[in-house]
Amino acid sequence: MENKLFGRDNSAQNSGSKRLPAKIKVKFNAPVTLSFVLACFAALILGKLTGGFTTNLLFSVYRSSLLSPFTYLRFFGHVIGHGDWAHLLGNMMTVLILGPLLEEKYGSKSMLVMIFATAFVTGVASFILFPKIQLLGASGIVFALILLSSFTSMNEGEIPLTFILVAVMYLGEQVYYGLFLEDNISNFSHILGGICGAVFGYMMNRKHSGSQNKNSSSSASGSFGNTVSGKNTYY
Repeated sequence: MENKLFGRDNSAQNSGSKRLPAKIKVKFNAPVTLSFVLACFAALILGKLTGGFTTNLLFSVYRSSLLSPFTYLRFFGHVIGHGDWAHLLGNMMTVLILGPLLEEKYGSKSMLVMIFATAFVTGVASFILFPKIQLLGASGIVFALILLSSFTSMNEGEIPLTFILVAVMYLGEQVYYGLFLEDNISNFSHILGGICGAVFGYMMNRKHSGSQNKNSSSSASGSFGNTVSGKNTYY
């Protein structure tokens, strides 16, 4: 009886061991988000190694000649440039928390478009409105992600209360700082980034809702076709 019991225990242990995964793999789960973070780290390291030369050349935006091709690169590259490690780590923490969740929901392509569009809008605005200021950092992207994340539970014809609260708290804070404190340039880019995130959140949720309605309509029509004709015909 003891052998039988031990036999059962051994079989249970063996069956349990078979259910354990053979290997644990590290998954590159959010390619756009992780690539953006790696690019930010690489840009800062490169800037440190070159004494700030590459940061001034590629990873910050300021008033310069429109005849220079680097001017147009800086419209996008300024979001991966950072002044120091504290500046970089503060932004990357939020990007790594929100980025993968949003990329999983909306897709890598949409995230890439949002990052490029936000970079371009904030870069051009700073170039035009603040000619004597050198702007760099991913803060605009961070605020875009914050506002975009508040749209994740949006339904057609509804505005999430979370979006209203986030917009009031974050954008209101930036408006206050911009009006009453000296650091109004970075706050201006925060506001623009938040607006870009809100616009993209609204657009992408409308597109996402539309595709879901289309799929549900196709499923319903497919069921109707199967019931009437007995074939895989969709109306």
